[in-house]
Amino acid sequence: MKKILAFLLPTILIATLLSCSAKSETKEATASSSNTLNIMVEVEVQSLDPQVATDGTSFEVIADFTDGLKQMAADGSVVNALCESESISADGKTYTFKIRDDANWSNGTPVTAADFVFGWRRAADPALASEYSYMMSDIGQIKNAAAVEDGSMPVDQLGVKALDAKTLQVELEVPVSYFDQLLYFPTFYPVNEEFFNKCGDTYATNADTLLSNGAFIMTDYQPAATNFKLVKNPNYYDAAKVALDGLNYQVIKDSQQALMSYQNGDLDIIQLSGDQVDQVKDDPEYKSIGAGYLWYISPNIATSPELANLNMRKAITFALDRETIVESVVKDGSLASYAPVPSEFAYNSKGEDFTQNTTEYADVCAFDTTKALAFFNEAKKELGQDTFEFEMILDDTSIQQNVAAVIKEEIESTLPGITIDLKVEPKKQRVQDMQDGNFTLGLTRWGPDYADPMTYLGMWFTDNSNNYGLWSNKEYDSILTECTTGDLSTDLEGRWAALKEAEAIVMKECVIMPLYQQANADMIKPNVTGIEFHPIALNRVFKETIKK
Repeated sequence: MKKILAFLLPTILIATLLSCSAKSETKEATASSSNTLNIMVEVEVQSLDPQVATDGTSFEVIADFTDGLKQMAADGSVVNALCESESISADGKTYTFKIRDDANWSNGTPVTAADFVFGWRRAADPALASEYSYMMSDIGQIKNAAAVEDGSMPVDQLGVKALDAKTLQVELEVPVSYFDQLLYFPTFYPVNEEFFNKCGDTYATNADTLLSNGAFIMTDYQPAATNFKLVKNPNYYDAAKVALDGLNYQVIKDSQQALMSYQNGDLDIIQLSGDQVDQVKDDPEYKSIGAGYLWYISPNIATSPELANLNMRKAITFALDRETIVESVVKDGSLASYAPVPSEFAYNSKGEDFTQNTTEYADVCAFDTTKALAFFNEAKKELGQDTFEFEMILDDTSIQQNVAAVIKEEIESTLPGITIDLKVEPKKQRVQDMQDGNFTLGLTRWGPDYADPMTYLGMWFTDNSNNYGLWSNKEYDSILTECTTGDLSTDLEGRWAALKEAEAIVMKECVIMPLYQQANADMIKPNVTGIEFHPIALNRVFKETIKK
């Protein structure tokens, strides 16, 4: 343990927008307001464009100032937001939504069905190349979405139309049992076309190029900002539930600095690194909160001949002591993970967890140095070499640098001949490198976008934009296709069993190397209540938060 720990790194508008250049016509609430919630985030916002954003921090902030058709309630159930009422055809393939009459954008214009049509068409338009376009096609099964996305149909053929100013009709290819759950996800948020066209390329890049229809209004933001502010939207249809005057975000990557700011009273909620938990675990302000994310290592199977070798991938995954990582490094309540779908978020009609046994794939994913070395020796024979050097890219947060240092030590000590070079990058660059295939090993995470195993399993479908390692398997694709557009799409029991078969393929092929299900070690001031924490889609919601 001492040897492992030696590798650890030091802890380190209110405004009426008449156009993109419009100025505030009301007094801005000050960031120093005692009723402003001061929030720490570990990484910068990557994008505030709902159809472009791909990361949890961006999703959280977008949802601060934008509503979709639906929201999550505090208990995780789906409730109406901009949708006043909904009807579904007998065959389950046509949804008709009535939009609230009192829903307005922050420039005074009403939210209309056309705003949703425009936003959803943007998401599916291949010209935008949205990383989440598959939510329209593969996941949402919106009519013609796949053809629109591959360019064989124009965007106006997407199965979504405005029947009138306040009536939105959505047609699906097949019934989708979880379709309502998708509608609180930012990719499905509306965009005001007139405002968007005025902004052009500057849309969603600063406070003046953003419109709000949600609980708060962005008043101060620039790209890659380390401090930005929102104030309560007085014209929000549900303003009576919003008790805060505003939100003040601060990007702090060094957890020790964050703790000092919290203790000084400058922050109301922070996230700690594992090496700080022992200091505060008995403090009543300390909370361990399940975050829903799965951390894993993604090998680039397509571009690395060494990692294309199955025995090499097996050797690496058996060399990883996940229990040590969560107990001695992360130390925030996170759970060691041995499967590609985390536990406690997806349940079948009987209430059974999709991942009931986290060690069910122990034969292909466990910590076993003897097996790791045996697979490594086979890989060396097959590849005709004895030494290997792999670069692993990772985020520039202190906790991930600590985790990566231990991963490096575990692999190198168990598999002599392997060298792991760590490349620390800002999250935006790390994500871009993985999307571009510019990596060998990537330390990354994925959070569930909706409460179904497909939110994970869909990533490894051939040509999915989040299939970073470019793995492809015809049997796997066939199972997932049958579960989305085939007979199993409406056979809930059969679909569940088939998805378990697909999961087993991912594990046997070592498509990823699961590490742990993330929990967040948070400090929250005792005068703050009502923060909603969710393991799905939007991890934190501040709409009904109270600061006494």
